[in-house]
Amino acid sequence: MWLNLTMLKQISGIVPIVAATFTDSGSLDEDSFQSLVRHLLGTNVSALTLFGLATEFYKLTDNDRAKMQKLLLTETAHSDSVAGIISITDHSWEVASQRARDAESQGADALMVLPPYFLSPSEDAIFEHLKRVIGSVKIPVIVQYAPVQTGVRISPDSFLKLREALPNADFIKVETQPPGRYITQLVKRSQGKLKALVGYAGVQMPDVLERGAVGIQPGCSCTEVYVELWQLWQTDKTAFQTLHNKFLPHINYWMQGIELIVKTEKVILKKRGIIGSDYCRSPFYALDERELERIDSFLAEFAEWLQ
Repeated sequence: MWLNLTMLKQISGIVPIVAATFTDSGSLDEDSFQSLVRHLLGTNVSALTLFGLATEFYKLTDNDRAKMQKLLLTETAHSDSVAGIISITDHSWEVASQRARDAESQGADALMVLPPYFLSPSEDAIFEHLKRVIGSVKIPVIVQYAPVQTGVRISPDSFLKLREALPNADFIKVETQPPGRYITQLVKRSQGKLKALVGYAGVQMPDVLERGAVGIQPGCSCTEVYVELWQLWQTDKTAFQTLHNKFLPHINYWMQGIELIVKTEKVILKKRGIIGSDYCRSPFYALDERELERIDSFLAEFAEWLQ
């Protein structure tokens, strides 16, 4: 029987997805990646996640992944409070389980698992995949539920069944649209055993936190704003709502497309001097002049947090 050991590093609050960094010629930029990770470690986040959609995992070579994983886990190993989370995106459980065990042995504090979706597997096949992969490790696991991006739909009862079978199936990253009602079902039916995280740039942050979500997994270009929102949620709901209302038009625009927000995040990171290039591997979204002006306006408007 697998034992879910209590984590010394708690996953809650802001848990950004770390971007992939490339040179202007499209090769992996390890120096920029290390710079980005070190910057994020100083922003009061609780964890960093690698190989989410915002990492462009679908555009990485195996060698890229290995280098990035080693760099991130080396940095998080030196932190007493920030957990290192590795996302497992392979479609076969045989491959995914091995990758999960490798990440655990390399020092990952937790994993995130994207259920298989290519060629529309059955719900039984998806459940078997999750059971095999999660059961291959002892560290906590986040299941990424992104039906809009993957076309795969999973009922809250299936996640409850998974949690009953595997105590380390602790978290569900809910990316339904809207996510709030699904979170309510998860939390109530599991009596709090399943903890919800939410992505989608935190567009629905007020509603999902009210419904019991324990954290937000946004991109990483303006982490300080998300951390401020999280802290205000604990201390001053009125100030939280005011700041979120100010933030919402920007993230709402950028979340019209994955490639749109990925490119925007990199432009912001480069303008902030955190990474060397905003290069995205093809195919990518090309920002027009008005969209670049929007980024400059955003940086000016939120300069208090983004110096």
